[in-house]
Amino acid sequence: MTRREIREQIFKTLFQIDFYDEEGMEEQLQLFMDELEEPNEKKRAYIEQKLREIYRLRVELDAAIDEKATGWKTRRMAKVDLVLIRLALYEMKYEADIPSGVAINEAVELAKIYSSDGAPSFVNGVLAKFV
Repeated sequence: MTRREIREQIFKTLFQIDFYDEEGMEEQLQLFMDELEEPNEKKRAYIEQKLREIYRLRVELDAAIDEKATGWKTRRMAKVDLVLIRLALYEMKYEADIPSGVAINEAVELAKIYSSDGAPSFVNGVLAKFV
């Protein structure tokens, strides 16, 4: 599984678990990990750790997004866009080996696939304020 594929799987799972409380999140995470077709244990551990960390930090990430997203609050954003912004912001703040430009570009590319026509520009605009 490539880094892009890992990121996409993390995005899909984060989107799904965002609709659950803590208990439901654990159940959904376990279902995802059980179905994950990644034989490499190091990658599996990385994926699970990253999912847990982003979920744990979502309130902090949302507060930072609310600060920078002029005219928008996270509670009004499309869930797809919000999850993409959270994921990229997490990578920008907490994963030193991922350049900010890469995190932003990957979020924009995923927005092109999974969100509305204006989403790539919106996601890019919000994330650019963190650079």
